[in-house]
Amino acid sequence: MFSIQNILSISLTLFLVIDILGSVPIIISVKKATGELKPVSIIGFSGILMIAFTIIGESLLGVLGIQVKSFAIAGAVVLLLLSLEMILGATIFKSDDGGKSGNIVPIAFPILAGVGTLTTIISLRIKYAIPDVVVGILVNLVIMFVVLISMNWLEKKLGVQTLSVMKKFFGIILLAMAVQMFMNNV
Repeated sequence: MFSIQNILSISLTLFLVIDILGSVPIIISVKKATGELKPVSIIGFSGILMIAFTIIGESLLGVLGIQVKSFAIAGAVVLLLLSLEMILGATIFKSDDGGKSGNIVPIAFPILAGVGTLTTIISLRIKYAIPDVVVGILVNLVIMFVVLISMNWLEKKLGVQTLSVMKKFFGIILLAMAVQMFMNNV
């Protein structure tokens, strides 16, 4: 039923695509702009989205008449806006509810469970069984939760100047990823 080798492959693939460690400066930036983080809400929403996409993602997009490529382009636009916010210091994503949403947008979607993650899940689903993909997702959710609950500690350890440089650097990386995602799907 479960294949340890498949679960390891799926977990590693998702870990690299989600890139939670590379997202630390982005998450800290969003946290400062919108208020406190709510890791349980963020992980809960990300998990539901990823598992639902494992089971019904491609069918759902088909029913809505949305091609996977169009979905990827829409995600690229959101990532583009987020990267410009990081590079230019503009405020694009702000909490409409005083932070009560727990930063679901943009942290849960599109940073953690973004278009890259969701399209990767569709690809993994074609190659692997649903139970293996779900376990791989759960492994990554645990890792993401640990990083999110450590965010204040990470912020203190990295310092303001390091975070500022990392924010600009990862903003440019995120911009390049958005452009690449757009170009790959046009």
